[in-house]
Amino acid sequence: MKKTMTLALVMASLVSGSALAAQKPVRLASDFTYPPFNYKDASGTPKGFDIEIADALCAEAKLNCEWVSQSWDGLIPSLLARKSDVIMASMRITDERKQRVLFTDKYYQTPARFVAGSEAGITISEQGLEGKRIGVQLGTIHDRYVTDKFGDVANIRRYNGQDEVYLDLQSGRLDAVFGNSDQLALAFLEKEQGQGFEFVGEAVTDPAYIGEGTALALRKNDKALAEKFNQAIATIRANGTYDKIAAKYFSFDIYGE
Repeated sequence: MKKTMTLALVMASLVSGSALAAQKPVRLASDFTYPPFNYKDASGTPKGFDIEIADALCAEAKLNCEWVSQSWDGLIPSLLARKSDVIMASMRITDERKQRVLFTDKYYQTPARFVAGSEAGITISEQGLEGKRIGVQLGTIHDRYVTDKFGDVANIRRYNGQDEVYLDLQSGRLDAVFGNSDQLALAFLEKEQGQGFEFVGEAVTDPAYIGEGTALALRKNDKALAEKFNQAIATIRANGTYDKIAAKYFSFDIYGE
């Protein structure tokens, strides 16, 4: 009897695994230029907080997921053109983006801030930024914010990847950068290359720009798939998986209120 039951469980497991393998892959798109959230290691393997959260969500939802690379400004066009199925790239929920895509529930939420040299004496105002060179990642909410607020007085320089922004700040080709506060701290300020730089001005939390949190983005008619991810987000938050992953990267509550 026990052998029969064991065999049945093994067969059921094999059938389940085969069914998962036979599923049409859910293609997750990222630009992989945003450590520690998403990037690729020396071997080209996707790494980071976004990646581990996505893997946990796909496992919980029993989805066969695979990663595809796409430039940041091409993420939404590529999704709408069906070259990917889900954007998992630290994309913030904004009203503008809601007109084009369907967002899941958030999986983290952080403010945005400026970083400049500790001795630069820069103040965050139209007068303080007049003529200054501000670096942002192209096509992001940070790009939109500095363009709307300071585009008439400052020289806005746009980059395809956040690492390029840091390199130009270090080399003196930029006076300040603007981006996700946690990414700025973890990927730059807390590292050797960030010595001599600091946050300047107040944290920016305006939901018109910063949004309602960071989420996965899907095509608007993929509501059933979005709901699977929503259920998975709730489950990994409740069972401790989310906190275990977050603790590898952050010493604070990345999920937010």
